[in-house]
Amino acid sequence: MASDTHRGPALTAAVRPAAEPGVDIAVLLEATLTRFLDTATESLLALDDELRPLARAVRDAVTGGKRLRPTFSYWAWRGVVGDGAPLRPVLPALAALELLHAFALVHDDVMDGSATRRGRPTTHRALAAAHADRRLRGDPERFGQAAAILVGDLCLVWADQMIAAARWAGVPGERLLAARGQYDRMRVEAIAGQFLDVVSESSENWSVERAMRTVRLKTAAYTVVRPLAFGAALGRPVLQAVRDGYTRYGLAVGEAFQLRDDLLDVYGDPAVTGKPVGQDLAAGKRTVLLELARRRATRRQAGQLRRLLASGTEADVGRLAALIGETGATAQVRKMISQRVTEAVAALERTPIDRRARSALTDLAATAAWRLT
Repeated sequence: MASDTHRGPALTAAVRPAAEPGVDIAVLLEATLTRFLDTATESLLALDDELRPLARAVRDAVTGGKRLRPTFSYWAWRGVVGDGAPLRPVLPALAALELLHAFALVHDDVMDGSATRRGRPTTHRALAAAHADRRLRGDPERFGQAAAILVGDLCLVWADQMIAAARWAGVPGERLLAARGQYDRMRVEAIAGQFLDVVSESSENWSVERAMRTVRLKTAAYTVVRPLAFGAALGRPVLQAVRDGYTRYGLAVGEAFQLRDDLLDVYGDPAVTGKPVGQDLAAGKRTVLLELARRRATRRQAGQLRRLLASGTEADVGRLAALIGETGATAQVRKMISQRVTEAVAALERTPIDRRARSALTDLAATAAWRLT
């Protein structure tokens, strides 16, 4: 099966543009995360040294990744405060979004039974292997799943602590409270979207419209819309025109991001994505791509789709991918991604924010929408 190497217009080389001349926001985020995790791990191990695998698993969970959420958040913040505001006070709050993301990924992998993430064993698989290596009593798989749930829980708690640390770093209390409201909404919407995603695997009453609603909650709000609102709230009271512009931009980019994810699940290269191809298809997830294929399918194609999806085997993923392409759904999803990037850029042009932030967010829209991982 050919990998999906389709690239959209204006694809930038890097997901993480420089924070300011000579400074890379990703480097500062990594340093902030490392300092926090060093201190938090020390406090955790003071309780009992047997907690060391728990702390190590959290660190592994935040290793790698594109750092998209804090990057969107950073540029939204810079967009409202301009070039002169110091960055260091808001870094703990921005970096906290990576711990929140780790929480979501670890739990998501347990729910999906995923074997790999970012080219490495998922948290529950790694913990199960460690259990077996130590020849502990009981079922390694059950231990791995239970321990991974706690890893995700700890990521969530530590994310909260990092946001609180921004107050001591110098973020005014009213700004942190406003940002916290956006953070709380982000968590609720992500959980709501994840539940819909789980329900979709066993529901026969699904649609393109409900699949898009799931995308908006699980991905668009969590990946772009709320990180933008979170970052802006950290800076200053936000004008309605800025709030509206960021929301329109965030919804468009977030939807494009998930639509691209649907394509990568079916047509991506596992050596690049770090995940098996066809994982969502095999699980029967009712993605926008799949629902469009159902809607567009001829009677013959619809019958083939039902039979292949009912088998639920990885061996049929290649045939499913080809069949979905035959319906025209793949081309339609690519067109939808292009349209959303155009909408996002147009929304930014009408938003009164810092010029350099607008340029960086424009680049990020294309990068997020046409990424290869």
